[in-house]
Amino acid sequence: MSDFEGLSTCTRCDLSLTRQRVVIGSGPLSARLMIVGEAPGRTEDEGGAPFIGQSGRLFFTLLSEEVGLTRDECYVTNVVKCRPPANRTPTPKEIDTCRPWLIEQLDTVTPRFIVTLGNTAGRAIFNYPAGIGRVHGHVFRSGALRGLPTYHPAAALRGGPRVVEVMREDLRVLRRLLESE
Repeated sequence: MSDFEGLSTCTRCDLSLTRQRVVIGSGPLSARLMIVGEAPGRTEDEGGAPFIGQSGRLFFTLLSEEVGLTRDECYVTNVVKCRPPANRTPTPKEIDTCRPWLIEQLDTVTPRFIVTLGNTAGRAIFNYPAGIGRVHGHVFRSGALRGLPTYHPAAALRGGPRVVEVMREDLRVLRRLLESE
């Protein structure tokens, strides 16, 4: 089902009490590439779409420059579909509660590759124990899915040019994967 029926009115966890809206995802359901982040921020909660704030603009600029893909060519979503208060990290219970929605999105879109942004998204999909500083740029598999974790663009906004360059290097790995397909 393409509209993820029931997601827009989900009340499975307490995040439903503080959100403005559920941020489902956006992009073509036939996308080769899925981008998965942690959770919506304030801008996304207000606007109803994932990665529409400053972090998203940075990431999609890098994706375009390094891979040659635009936002419109990717399906973009988050592990958790509602904004945690004060932009805190989602709890394991919130992630587990929202997991069926993410699985439904993965099953519907069936991307060839996934880019996870930050530890929360990477661990939710690929279940690696190390931190993003050790796993970024490495290809992971989960069943038929292949993916690449990289830093969350918010970390690049805080960390500056060094983190941006690491993200660029990671995206060059993605470009080679897509080109070899």
